[in-house]
Amino acid sequence: MANITRFDPLDDLFRGFFVRPVDFNGTQQQAPSIKMDVKEQGDNYLVHAELPGVKKEDIHVVVDGNQVSINGEIKQEKEIKEGERVLRSERYFGKVSRSFQLGQEIDDGKAVAKFNEGVLELTLPKRAASPNKRLTVE
Repeated sequence: MANITRFDPLDDLFRGFFVRPVDFNGTQQQAPSIKMDVKEQGDNYLVHAELPGVKKEDIHVVVDGNQVSINGEIKQEKEIKEGERVLRSERYFGKVSRSFQLGQEIDDGKAVAKFNEGVLELTLPKRAASPNKRLTVE
């Protein structure tokens, strides 16, 4: 027996319309995301993450073994005035986050984070591998 579904053309018209912020110039703005470069340099991993619009105190980096998580909170306000009249006022508040795994565990005691002009720079030293210990079976 065939399944019968109801078709509503307005569903297709409005689907996704309110998902992203709309720019009044006719284009939609992209939801913020963290763009990154990860490099391996000797005994370190170097991470450059772009966090435009995020203040230094709103960035949180967590290192757990070889897992790295970057979280940031964006607070943007934009107001366009003409004389004393406000023509448009826009605000965006949101959170961005990104997690990734590296090939080796990180020595979190020696890790360094710097934030300069919207770019977070992480220097993540690799943890020295411990030699395998062979157990004797009794």
